[in-house]
Amino acid sequence: MSDVKALKEERISIHEDLFNNRIPKRVPITIGLPLEFIAQYGGLDLLTAQWDPALVEEAADKICQVLYSDTCPFTGSLRYPSYYQVLESQSFVMGSNGFIQHPEVVGMLPEDYDYLIEKPYDCLLERVLPRQYKALKLDEPFKMAISFAKSLLGYNNDMGQAGAIIARLVEKYGYYAAPRQAGGFTEAPFDFLADQLRGFRGISMDIRRIPEKVAEACEALYPIVLKKGMPATIDNNAAVFIPLHMPTFMREKDFEKLYWPTFKRMVDEYASMGIHCQLFCEDNWDRYLDYLYELPVDTRLMFEYGDPKLIKEKLGKKHIITGLYPLTILKTNTKEQCLDKAKEMLDILAPGGKFYFRTDKSPLTITDIKLENLCAVTEYVRDHGVYANAGETAGLAFNKEDYKVDPSASRKLDSKYYRTWEQFKAEHPEISELGASKLQGFEEMIFQYLIFLLL
Repeated sequence: MSDVKALKEERISIHEDLFNNRIPKRVPITIGLPLEFIAQYGGLDLLTAQWDPALVEEAADKICQVLYSDTCPFTGSLRYPSYYQVLESQSFVMGSNGFIQHPEVVGMLPEDYDYLIEKPYDCLLERVLPRQYKALKLDEPFKMAISFAKSLLGYNNDMGQAGAIIARLVEKYGYYAAPRQAGGFTEAPFDFLADQLRGFRGISMDIRRIPEKVAEACEALYPIVLKKGMPATIDNNAAVFIPLHMPTFMREKDFEKLYWPTFKRMVDEYASMGIHCQLFCEDNWDRYLDYLYELPVDTRLMFEYGDPKLIKEKLGKKHIITGLYPLTILKTNTKEQCLDKAKEMLDILAPGGKFYFRTDKSPLTITDIKLENLCAVTEYVRDHGVYANAGETAGLAFNKEDYKVDPSASRKLDSKYYRTWEQFKAEHPEISELGASKLQGFEEMIFQYLIFLLL
Protein backbone atom coordinates (compact mmCIF):
# COMPACT_ATOMS: atom_id res chain seq x y z
CA MET A 1 0.00 0.00 0.00
CA SER A 2 2.87 2.38 0.80
CA ASP A 3 4.28 1.81 -2.71
CA VAL A 4 0.92 2.69 -4.27
CA LYS A 5 0.66 5.81 -2.13
CA ALA A 6 4.16 6.94 -3.08
CA LEU A 7 3.48 6.27 -6.76
CA LYS A 8 0.24 8.24 -6.59
CA GLU A 9 2.02 11.18 -5.00
CA GLU A 10 4.63 11.09 -7.76
CA ARG A 11 1.93 10.95 -10.43
CA ILE A 12 0.09 13.88 -8.90
CA SER A 13 3.34 15.84 -8.72
CA ILE A 14 4.40 15.30 -12.34
CA HIS A 15 0.93 16.18 -13.65
CA GLU A 16 0.58 19.28 -11.52
CA ASP A 17 4.04 20.37 -12.69
CA LEU A 18 3.03 19.74 -16.31
CA PHE A 19 -0.17 21.76 -15.98
CA ASN A 20 1.41 24.57 -13.96
CA ASN A 21 4.33 25.50 -16.18
CA ARG A 22 7.05 23.55 -14.40
CA ILE A 23 9.33 20.84 -15.73
CA PRO A 24 8.31 17.61 -13.95
CA LYS A 25 10.51 14.88 -12.55
CA ARG A 26 9.71 12.75 -15.60
CA VAL A 27 7.41 12.68 -18.62
CA PRO A 28 3.84 11.71 -17.63
CA ILE A 29 2.31 8.79 -19.53
CA THR A 30 -1.33 8.49 -20.57
CA ILE A 31 -2.61 5.37 -22.29
CA GLY A 32 -6.29 4.99 -23.09
CA LEU A 33 -7.89 1.64 -23.87
CA PRO A 34 -11.64 1.65 -24.58
CA LEU A 35 -14.19 -0.87 -23.41
CA GLU A 36 -14.07 -2.75 -26.72
CA PHE A 37 -10.34 -3.43 -26.35
CA ILE A 38 -10.66 -4.43 -22.69
CA ALA A 39 -13.58 -6.77 -23.41
CA GLN A 40 -11.58 -8.56 -26.10
CA TYR A 41 -8.55 -8.73 -23.82
CA GLY A 42 -10.74 -10.46 -21.24
CA GLY A 43 -12.19 -12.90 -23.78
CA LEU A 44 -15.68 -11.46 -23.34
CA ASP A 45 -18.43 -11.31 -25.91
CA LEU A 46 -18.28 -7.73 -27.11
CA LEU A 47 -22.01 -7.21 -27.52
CA THR A 48 -22.72 -8.56 -24.04
CA ALA A 49 -20.02 -6.37 -22.47
CA GLN A 50 -21.43 -3.26 -24.08
CA TRP A 51 -24.83 -3.95 -22.56
CA ASP A 52 -23.30 -4.67 -19.16
CA PRO A 53 -20.08 -2.64 -18.67
CA ALA A 54 -19.61 -4.11 -15.19
CA LEU A 55 -18.47 -7.34 -16.84
CA VAL A 56 -15.13 -5.83 -17.95
CA GLU A 57 -13.85 -4.96 -14.46
CA GLU A 58 -11.75 -8.12 -14.05
CA ALA A 59 -10.13 -7.66 -17.47
CA ALA A 60 -9.53 -3.97 -16.78
CA ASP A 61 -7.86 -4.87 -13.51
CA LYS A 62 -5.60 -7.36 -15.27
CA ILE A 63 -4.53 -4.82 -17.88
CA CYS A 64 -3.53 -2.48 -15.06
CA GLN A 65 -1.21 -5.18 -13.74
CA VAL A 66 0.72 -5.60 -17.01
CA LEU A 67 0.63 -2.15 -18.67
CA TYR A 68 2.29 0.92 -17.19
CA SER A 69 0.40 4.20 -17.38
CA ASP A 70 0.22 7.18 -15.01
CA THR A 71 -3.51 7.49 -15.66
CA CYS A 72 -6.04 4.68 -15.66
CA PRO A 73 -5.66 2.79 -18.97
CA PHE A 74 -9.33 1.76 -18.98
CA THR A 75 -11.38 4.65 -20.34
CA GLY A 76 -14.84 3.12 -20.71
CA SER A 77 -16.85 4.27 -23.72
CA LEU A 78 -18.93 7.18 -24.95
CA ARG A 79 -21.17 4.93 -27.04
CA TYR A 80 -23.25 2.29 -25.31
CA PRO A 81 -26.08 0.54 -27.18
CA SER A 82 -28.62 0.89 -24.36
CA TYR A 83 -29.56 4.49 -25.10
CA TYR A 84 -28.90 4.44 -28.84
CA GLN A 85 -31.04 1.37 -29.51
CA VAL A 86 -33.86 2.52 -27.23
CA LEU A 87 -33.95 5.77 -29.21
CA GLU A 88 -33.75 3.94 -32.58
CA SER A 89 -30.63 5.88 -33.48
CA GLN A 90 -29.74 6.47 -37.12
CA SER A 91 -26.40 8.10 -36.33
CA PHE A 92 -24.93 5.44 -34.04
CA VAL A 93 -25.96 1.90 -34.91
CA MET A 94 -24.79 -1.53 -33.78
CA GLY A 95 -22.85 -3.40 -36.46
CA SER A 96 -22.88 -7.14 -36.93
CA ASN A 97 -19.35 -7.31 -35.49
CA GLY A 98 -20.47 -5.90 -32.15
CA PHE A 99 -19.03 -2.43 -32.75
CA ILE A 100 -21.17 0.69 -32.81
CA GLN A 101 -20.86 2.32 -36.23
CA HIS A 102 -21.31 6.01 -37.16
CA PRO A 103 -22.67 6.15 -40.72
CA GLU A 104 -22.88 9.32 -42.80
CA VAL A 105 -26.14 10.91 -41.70
CA VAL A 106 -28.02 14.15 -42.29
CA GLY A 107 -30.19 15.46 -39.49
CA MET A 108 -30.70 18.96 -40.86
CA LEU A 109 -31.87 19.86 -44.34
CA PRO A 110 -30.70 22.96 -46.25
CA GLU A 111 -34.11 24.56 -45.76
CA ASP A 112 -33.64 24.30 -41.97
CA TYR A 113 -30.81 26.83 -41.89
CA ASP A 114 -33.06 29.82 -41.31
CA TYR A 115 -34.83 28.19 -38.37
CA LEU A 116 -31.52 27.00 -36.90
CA ILE A 117 -30.14 30.52 -37.14
CA GLU A 118 -33.29 32.02 -35.57
CA LYS A 119 -33.97 29.40 -32.88
CA PRO A 120 -31.00 26.99 -32.72
CA TYR A 121 -31.99 24.93 -29.67
CA ASP A 122 -35.61 24.67 -30.81
CA CYS A 123 -34.48 23.53 -34.25
CA LEU A 124 -32.22 20.85 -32.79
CA LEU A 125 -34.99 19.43 -30.62
CA GLU A 126 -37.88 19.74 -33.07
CA ARG A 127 -36.22 18.78 -36.34
CA VAL A 128 -32.74 17.29 -35.95
CA LEU A 129 -33.21 14.92 -33.02
CA PRO A 130 -36.40 13.29 -34.42
CA ARG A 131 -34.60 12.60 -37.71
CA GLN A 132 -31.57 11.07 -36.01
CA TYR A 133 -33.56 9.20 -33.35
CA LYS A 134 -36.75 7.66 -34.70
CA ALA A 135 -38.21 7.01 -31.23
CA LEU A 136 -38.41 10.77 -30.66
CA LYS A 137 -41.39 11.29 -32.93
CA LEU A 138 -43.25 14.45 -32.07
CA ASP A 139 -46.60 12.96 -33.13
CA GLU A 140 -46.35 10.21 -30.48
CA PRO A 141 -45.67 12.22 -27.32
CA PHE A 142 -46.17 9.49 -24.71
CA LYS A 143 -44.07 6.96 -26.59
CA MET A 144 -41.44 9.61 -27.12
CA ALA A 145 -41.40 10.54 -23.43
CA ILE A 146 -41.08 6.92 -22.32
CA SER A 147 -38.31 6.19 -24.83
CA PHE A 148 -36.41 9.30 -23.80
CA ALA A 149 -36.72 8.43 -20.11
CA LYS A 150 -35.48 4.87 -20.69
CA SER A 151 -32.55 6.12 -22.75
CA LEU A 152 -31.49 8.62 -20.08
CA LEU A 153 -31.68 5.90 -17.44
CA GLY A 154 -29.55 3.66 -19.65
CA TYR A 155 -27.02 6.44 -20.21
CA ASN A 156 -26.69 7.21 -16.50
CA ASN A 157 -26.49 3.51 -15.60
CA ASP A 158 -23.81 2.54 -18.14
CA MET A 159 -21.70 5.66 -17.71
CA GLY A 160 -22.01 5.22 -13.96
CA GLN A 161 -20.91 1.58 -14.04
CA ALA A 162 -17.83 2.36 -16.14
CA GLY A 163 -17.02 5.41 -14.03
CA ALA A 164 -17.20 3.35 -10.85
CA ILE A 165 -14.78 0.78 -12.29
CA ILE A 166 -12.33 3.53 -13.22
CA ALA A 167 -12.61 5.08 -9.74
CA ARG A 168 -11.83 1.74 -8.08
CA LEU A 169 -8.82 1.19 -10.34
CA VAL A 170 -7.55 4.72 -9.69
CA GLU A 171 -7.71 4.04 -5.97
CA LYS A 172 -6.22 0.55 -6.16
CA TYR A 173 -3.27 1.39 -8.42
CA GLY A 174 -2.65 5.02 -7.48
CA TYR A 175 -3.37 6.56 -10.87
CA TYR A 176 -3.57 10.27 -11.43
CA ALA A 177 -7.10 11.52 -12.12
CA ALA A 178 -8.24 15.04 -12.86
CA PRO A 179 -10.53 16.61 -10.25
CA ARG A 180 -14.11 15.34 -10.48
CA GLN A 181 -16.59 17.41 -12.49
CA ALA A 182 -13.81 19.74 -13.63
CA GLY A 183 -13.66 18.40 -17.19
CA GLY A 184 -16.02 18.62 -20.13
CA PHE A 185 -16.67 17.45 -23.67
CA THR A 186 -17.94 19.42 -26.64
CA GLU A 187 -17.29 20.27 -30.30
CA ALA A 188 -16.34 23.38 -32.22
CA PRO A 189 -19.44 25.09 -33.65
CA PHE A 190 -18.49 24.20 -37.23
CA ASP A 191 -17.82 20.54 -36.38
CA PHE A 192 -21.14 20.32 -34.54
CA LEU A 193 -22.88 21.61 -37.67
CA ALA A 194 -20.88 19.34 -39.98
CA ASP A 195 -21.14 16.08 -38.05
CA GLN A 196 -24.71 14.97 -37.34
CA LEU A 197 -26.55 18.00 -38.72
CA ARG A 198 -25.38 18.41 -42.31
CA GLY A 199 -22.98 15.49 -42.73
CA PHE A 200 -19.65 15.64 -44.56
CA ARG A 201 -21.14 15.83 -48.03
CA GLY A 202 -23.78 18.37 -47.06
CA ILE A 203 -21.42 20.77 -45.31
CA SER A 204 -18.93 20.52 -48.17
CA MET A 205 -21.64 21.72 -50.57
CA ASP A 206 -22.84 24.40 -48.13
CA ILE A 207 -19.34 25.90 -47.85
CA ARG A 208 -19.42 26.65 -51.56
CA ARG A 209 -23.11 27.42 -52.10
CA ILE A 210 -24.21 29.24 -48.94
CA PRO A 211 -21.12 30.15 -46.90
CA GLU A 212 -22.93 33.08 -45.25
CA LYS A 213 -25.54 30.69 -43.85
CA VAL A 214 -22.81 28.41 -42.53
CA ALA A 215 -21.17 31.34 -40.73
CA GLU A 216 -24.51 32.43 -39.23
CA ALA A 217 -25.25 28.86 -38.14
CA CYS A 218 -21.90 28.63 -36.32
CA GLU A 219 -22.74 31.85 -34.48
CA ALA A 220 -26.18 30.50 -33.57
CA LEU A 221 -24.74 27.20 -32.28
CA TYR A 222 -21.94 28.88 -30.33
CA PRO A 223 -23.77 29.29 -26.97
CA ILE A 224 -25.01 25.71 -27.15
CA VAL A 225 -21.63 24.04 -27.68
CA LEU A 226 -19.97 26.43 -25.22
CA LYS A 227 -22.50 25.46 -22.55
CA LYS A 228 -22.19 21.76 -23.43
CA GLY A 229 -18.50 21.76 -22.55
CA MET A 230 -18.75 23.96 -19.45
CA PRO A 231 -17.36 22.11 -16.40
CA ALA A 232 -19.32 22.03 -13.16
CA THR A 233 -16.18 23.17 -11.33
CA ILE A 234 -13.06 24.91 -12.61
CA ASP A 235 -9.59 23.54 -11.91
CA ASN A 236 -6.28 24.36 -13.58
CA ASN A 237 -5.41 20.65 -13.78
CA ALA A 238 -8.51 19.65 -15.77
CA ALA A 239 -9.62 20.39 -19.33
CA VAL A 240 -12.52 20.42 -21.76
CA PHE A 241 -11.99 17.81 -24.48
CA ILE A 242 -12.74 18.97 -28.04
CA PRO A 243 -12.05 16.70 -31.04
CA LEU A 244 -11.39 18.72 -34.19
CA HIS A 245 -12.84 16.96 -37.24
CA MET A 246 -13.17 19.09 -40.35
CA PRO A 247 -10.22 21.51 -40.76
CA THR A 248 -7.88 19.18 -42.65
CA PHE A 249 -10.65 18.58 -45.23
CA MET A 250 -11.11 22.32 -45.81
CA ARG A 251 -9.34 24.89 -47.90
CA GLU A 252 -7.41 27.27 -45.66
CA LYS A 253 -9.46 30.27 -46.79
CA ASP A 254 -12.67 28.46 -45.79
CA PHE A 255 -11.12 27.37 -42.49
CA GLU A 256 -10.08 30.93 -41.73
CA LYS A 257 -13.47 32.39 -42.57
CA LEU A 258 -15.92 29.75 -41.35
CA TYR A 259 -14.24 27.47 -38.80
CA TRP A 260 -11.67 29.52 -36.94
CA PRO A 261 -13.62 32.59 -35.67
CA THR A 262 -16.17 30.82 -33.44
CA PHE A 263 -13.73 28.06 -32.46
CA LYS A 264 -11.03 30.53 -31.39
CA ARG A 265 -13.56 32.62 -29.48
CA MET A 266 -14.83 29.53 -27.67
CA VAL A 267 -11.36 28.45 -26.51
CA ASP A 268 -10.60 32.05 -25.48
CA GLU A 269 -13.86 32.32 -23.56
CA TYR A 270 -13.09 29.13 -21.65
CA ALA A 271 -9.59 30.47 -20.92
CA SER A 272 -11.04 33.76 -19.61
CA MET A 273 -12.71 31.67 -16.88
CA GLY A 274 -9.56 29.68 -16.12
CA ILE A 275 -10.70 26.65 -18.13
CA HIS A 276 -8.18 24.82 -20.33
CA CYS A 277 -9.03 22.91 -23.50
CA GLN A 278 -7.64 19.61 -24.69
CA LEU A 279 -7.86 19.49 -28.47
CA PHE A 280 -7.55 16.32 -30.54
CA CYS A 281 -6.08 17.56 -33.82
CA GLU A 282 -7.30 14.77 -36.06
CA ASP A 283 -5.29 13.97 -39.20
CA ASN A 284 -2.32 16.26 -40.04
CA TRP A 285 -2.42 19.87 -38.80
CA ASP A 286 1.03 20.98 -39.98
CA ARG A 287 -0.45 23.70 -42.23
CA TYR A 288 -2.46 25.12 -39.32
CA LEU A 289 0.27 25.30 -36.67
CA ASP A 290 0.44 29.10 -36.82
CA TYR A 291 -3.27 29.26 -36.04
CA LEU A 292 -2.86 26.87 -33.10
CA TYR A 293 -0.11 29.06 -31.71
CA GLU A 294 -2.68 31.85 -31.27
CA LEU A 295 -4.72 29.76 -28.83
CA PRO A 296 -4.40 30.40 -25.07
CA VAL A 297 -1.24 29.33 -23.24
CA ASP A 298 -1.22 25.71 -22.07
CA THR A 299 -3.89 24.55 -24.47
CA ARG A 300 -3.36 20.78 -24.60
CA LEU A 301 -2.81 19.64 -28.18
CA MET A 302 -3.03 15.96 -29.05
CA PHE A 303 -1.78 15.35 -32.58
CA GLU A 304 -2.63 12.33 -34.67
CA TYR A 305 -0.12 12.94 -37.47
CA GLY A 306 2.42 15.61 -38.33
CA ASP A 307 6.08 16.59 -38.10
CA PRO A 308 7.09 16.34 -34.43
CA LYS A 309 10.11 18.63 -34.90
CA LEU A 310 8.03 21.33 -36.55
CA ILE A 311 5.28 21.01 -33.94
CA LYS A 312 7.77 21.26 -31.07
CA GLU A 313 9.56 24.19 -32.68
CA LYS A 314 6.40 26.21 -33.28
CA LEU A 315 4.28 25.30 -30.26
CA GLY A 316 6.45 23.67 -27.61
CA LYS A 317 7.09 26.76 -25.46
CA LYS A 318 3.45 27.83 -25.32
CA HIS A 319 1.25 24.75 -25.46
CA ILE A 320 1.25 21.25 -23.98
CA ILE A 321 1.88 18.65 -26.68
CA THR A 322 1.01 14.96 -26.79
CA GLY A 323 0.19 12.18 -29.26
CA LEU A 324 2.19 11.55 -32.46
CA TYR A 325 3.57 8.15 -31.42
CA PRO A 326 2.26 5.96 -34.28
CA LEU A 327 -0.04 3.22 -33.05
CA THR A 328 0.52 1.16 -36.19
CA ILE A 329 4.15 0.35 -35.44
CA LEU A 330 3.11 -1.31 -32.19
CA LYS A 331 1.56 -3.98 -34.39
CA THR A 332 3.97 -4.18 -37.32
CA ASN A 333 7.42 -3.47 -35.84
CA THR A 334 9.74 -5.32 -33.49
CA LYS A 335 10.02 -4.34 -29.84
CA GLU A 336 13.43 -2.80 -30.49
CA GLN A 337 12.06 -0.67 -33.32
CA CYS A 338 9.18 0.46 -31.12
CA LEU A 339 11.63 1.48 -28.39
CA ASP A 340 13.76 3.34 -30.93
CA LYS A 341 10.68 5.32 -31.94
CA ALA A 342 9.92 6.09 -28.29
CA LYS A 343 13.47 7.40 -27.85
CA GLU A 344 13.06 9.53 -30.96
CA MET A 345 9.83 11.01 -29.64
CA LEU A 346 11.39 11.78 -26.27
CA ASP A 347 14.45 13.38 -27.85
CA ILE A 348 12.26 15.68 -29.94
CA LEU A 349 9.27 16.45 -27.74
CA ALA A 350 10.39 16.15 -24.12
CA PRO A 351 13.09 18.88 -23.83
CA GLY A 352 11.81 21.97 -22.04
CA GLY A 353 8.73 20.23 -20.62
CA LYS A 354 5.13 20.85 -21.74
CA PHE A 355 4.88 17.29 -23.06
CA TYR A 356 3.26 14.07 -21.97
CA PHE A 357 3.41 10.74 -23.75
CA ARG A 358 0.54 8.99 -25.48
CA THR A 359 -0.05 7.27 -28.80
CA ASP A 360 -1.53 9.10 -31.78
CA LYS A 361 -4.86 7.34 -31.21
CA SER A 362 -6.30 4.63 -29.01
CA PRO A 363 -6.47 1.04 -30.25
CA LEU A 364 -10.03 -0.07 -30.85
CA THR A 365 -9.42 -3.82 -31.06
CA ILE A 366 -6.89 -6.08 -29.42
CA THR A 367 -5.44 -6.90 -32.85
CA ASP A 368 -4.58 -3.23 -33.49
CA ILE A 369 -1.37 -3.62 -31.48
CA LYS A 370 0.97 -6.15 -29.91
CA LEU A 371 0.35 -5.52 -26.25
CA GLU A 372 3.87 -6.54 -25.30
CA ASN A 373 5.23 -3.76 -27.51
CA LEU A 374 3.02 -1.15 -25.86
CA CYS A 375 4.06 -2.37 -22.42
CA ALA A 376 7.73 -2.16 -23.37
CA VAL A 377 7.31 1.38 -24.76
CA THR A 378 5.55 2.83 -21.71
CA GLU A 379 8.11 1.28 -19.37
CA TYR A 380 10.89 2.75 -21.50
CA VAL A 381 9.32 6.22 -21.35
CA ARG A 382 8.84 5.89 -17.59
CA ASP A 383 12.48 4.93 -17.04
CA HIS A 384 14.15 7.18 -19.63
CA GLY A 385 11.86 10.22 -19.89
CA VAL A 386 13.55 11.74 -16.84
CA TYR A 387 14.45 15.44 -16.55
CA ALA A 388 17.74 16.66 -15.12
CA ASN A 389 16.28 20.15 -14.62
CA ALA A 390 13.01 19.28 -12.84
CA GLY A 391 11.32 22.25 -11.20
CA GLU A 392 12.47 24.84 -13.71
CA THR A 393 10.02 27.01 -15.61
CA ALA A 394 8.73 25.20 -18.67
CA GLY A 395 7.79 28.12 -20.93
CA LEU A 396 5.04 30.70 -21.15
CA ALA A 397 2.74 30.93 -18.13
CA PHE A 398 -1.06 30.92 -18.34
CA ASN A 399 -2.98 33.91 -17.05
CA LYS A 400 -6.73 33.98 -17.55
CA GLU A 401 -6.70 37.76 -17.44
CA ASP A 402 -5.03 37.71 -20.88
CA TYR A 403 -8.22 36.36 -22.45
CA LYS A 404 -11.10 38.75 -22.30
CA VAL A 405 -14.15 37.98 -24.41
CA ASP A 406 -16.85 40.58 -25.03
CA PRO A 407 -20.06 38.98 -23.66
CA SER A 408 -22.10 40.87 -26.25
CA ALA A 409 -20.16 39.21 -29.08
CA SER A 410 -22.11 35.98 -28.69
CA ARG A 411 -25.78 35.15 -28.50
CA LYS A 412 -27.27 33.69 -25.35
CA LEU A 413 -29.15 30.41 -25.11
CA ASP A 414 -32.81 31.36 -25.45
CA SER A 415 -35.41 28.66 -25.96
CA LYS A 416 -38.82 27.61 -24.71
CA TYR A 417 -37.25 24.20 -24.07
CA TYR A 418 -34.68 25.52 -21.60
CA ARG A 419 -35.77 27.33 -18.44
CA THR A 420 -33.61 28.88 -15.78
CA TRP A 421 -34.55 28.77 -12.12
CA GLU A 422 -35.57 32.44 -12.32
CA GLN A 423 -37.99 31.68 -15.15
CA PHE A 424 -39.41 28.69 -13.31
CA LYS A 425 -39.86 30.68 -10.11
CA ALA A 426 -41.61 33.48 -11.96
CA GLU A 427 -44.19 30.94 -13.12
CA HIS A 428 -44.41 29.30 -9.68
CA PRO A 429 -43.84 32.10 -7.12
CA GLU A 430 -44.89 29.86 -4.23
CA ILE A 431 -41.95 27.48 -4.71
CA SER A 432 -39.21 27.30 -2.08
CA GLU A 433 -35.70 28.52 -2.82
CA LEU A 434 -34.56 25.12 -1.57
CA GLY A 435 -35.59 23.73 -4.93
CA ALA A 436 -33.24 25.95 -6.91
CA SER A 437 -30.16 23.75 -7.12
CA LYS A 438 -32.18 20.57 -7.61
CA LEU A 439 -34.46 21.81 -10.39
CA GLN A 440 -31.70 23.71 -12.17
CA GLY A 441 -29.57 20.59 -11.91
CA PHE A 442 -32.28 18.57 -13.64
CA GLU A 443 -32.49 21.21 -16.37
CA GLU A 444 -28.74 21.04 -16.92
CA MET A 445 -28.76 17.23 -16.97
CA ILE A 446 -31.40 17.15 -19.71
CA PHE A 447 -29.58 19.80 -21.74
CA GLN A 448 -26.27 17.97 -21.48
CA TYR A 449 -27.81 14.67 -22.56
CA LEU A 450 -29.76 16.09 -25.50
CA ILE A 451 -26.69 17.80 -26.94
CA PHE A 452 -24.55 14.74 -26.24
CA LEU A 453 -26.86 12.79 -28.55
CA LEU A 454 -25.80 15.12 -31.37
CA LEU A 455 -22.05 14.92 -30.73
